Amino acid sequence: MTGREICRRLKSAGIENYRFEAKILAEELYKGRYSDETDYPGIEPAVNKRVAGYPLQYIIGKWWFWDCEFIVSENCLIPRADTEILVDTVVKLLPNGAYFADLCTGSGCVAVSVLHTRKDAKADAYELYEDTLKIASENAELNRVSDRISFVCGNVLDKCVPNRKMYDAIVSNPPYIRSDVLPTLDKTVGFEPKAALDGGADGLTFYRAFLDNFADNLKENGFFAFEIGYDQAEQLKFLSEQRNMSCEIKKDFCGNDRVAVVRFEQKFV
Repeated sequence: MTGREICRRLKSAGIENYRFEAKILAEELYKGRYSDETDYPGIEPAVNKRVAGYPLQYIIGKWWFWDCEFIVSENCLIPRADTEILVDTVVKLLPNGAYFADLCTGSGCVAVSVLHTRKDAKADAYELYEDTLKIASENAELNRVSDRISFVCGNVLDKCVPNRKMYDAIVSNPPYIRSDVLPTLDKTVGFEPKAALDGGADGLTFYRAFLDNFADNLKENGFFAFEIGYDQAEQLKFLSEQRNMSCEIKKDFCGNDRVAVVRFEQKFV
């Protein structure tokens, strides 16, 4: 199958960035430069998977995020550009020599990216699933931050963070899609782990748990930083106000609400 034929197949399947994806498939699976005329023997099964909606990132087994490369599989959510807003926010707000926690770490893309930029920081990364935690650990090794991060298998909906642990920040890109919305999402999302997407009936299950269970694990002047859905800002503000906290919202590249930074009111002094 030539490069031109790959493009034709992807385009006919309605894949918008078909040329970009053809280039990625050819170059990553064959480790050479793409051209329309080059024949790529054996690539057809991968092309067929993509045409059927299987994510490009899972086909090649990796993806790029922030300024790092990450191993990905069906055991973790695919890193997305919008989540870079969370990383950027945390990088800028962490104090010198910071110690932070990343809840629902998944591929580890948030914690690893922050540590890759902030050489002075250390982190603990929490994740429920051991297979997913293994991927995060591999990504820490790949990006040379494994000496500054510890991985913990635990349920973030319970109080899995020990009381003695005190952090400058607790960050998360948790599941935040409403359960009833999941069946309406793009078919490629259906290949990603549902547990990494389902935020409960109103999409707020994890935020409530974090604010209720882990506020006592924040140091003085510490903060929460969460990725949120484009329509969840007012709900996060309400949840924060209920708990005597202040919530600042930051927008993504498209102007949508994307990150909530939550602090105790009395710590704004």
